[in-house]
Amino acid sequence: KFSDHEERLSGSDREEDEDDVEAALKKEVGQIRASTEQKLRRFQSVESGANNVVFIRTQGIEPENLVHHILKDMHTTKKKKTRVILRMLPISGTCKAFMEDMKKYTETFFEPWFKAPNKGTFQIVYKARNNSHISREEVIKELAGIVGSLNPENKVDLNNPQYTVVVEIIKTVCCLSVVRDYVLFRKYNLQEVVKSNKEDAQQNPSNLTEQQNSEVVKAETEEDEKRSKEVKEENK
Repeated sequence: KFSDHEERLSGSDREEDEDDVEAALKKEVGQIRASTEQKLRRFQSVESGANNVVFIRTQGIEPENLVHHILKDMHTTKKKKTRVILRMLPISGTCKAFMEDMKKYTETFFEPWFKAPNKGTFQIVYKARNNSHISREEVIKELAGIVGSLNPENKVDLNNPQYTVVVEIIKTVCCLSVVRDYVLFRKYNLQEVVKSNKEDAQQNPSNLTEQQNSEVVKAETEEDEKRSKEVKEENK
């Protein structure tokens, strides 16, 4: 049965109402479907709240393994595959950017890498964006103390550590990760990792490897030894 108002509606008016309802239903179904697909998407862009910083949320993928695989491929092939991305860092955990929250969170977060019987050499790298209330020295000191408390055999190595603890502060959020080959992959810099050793030496002549330094010293030593022999023969 129709109400008085509905009885007065013409056939065309009823069709328009039905069309409106059908369109609304289609729109709602589309929104639900899009929302579901977005949740299941393997890679999803997330607003970071900081200039020049992009977050990509992963679904069912370990960020450390993914980024390490990308950098390893670029380091091996020396093929430049991006023009605009400078660094790519995996983020495995987040907490509030306050010292007490960070200490409490990292006591558990560090366990897979540093809790006995696990051990390794490590360094801590720190960077803050849009945040000035956290002290870099305090963060490094406290987190290094936590790593040492998990296993006394964990040692600091600033030259070639097995693990690098990456601490990125963005506003009030602390982003954490523990990565491998940080030095080998040029601080996870996608522009630098594809350079050959020769190119890097030309741009940074002071960055000679220890082996190159030892070879230079050895050559100088041999030359000195040769000269001393010549002087000795002349004296004779």
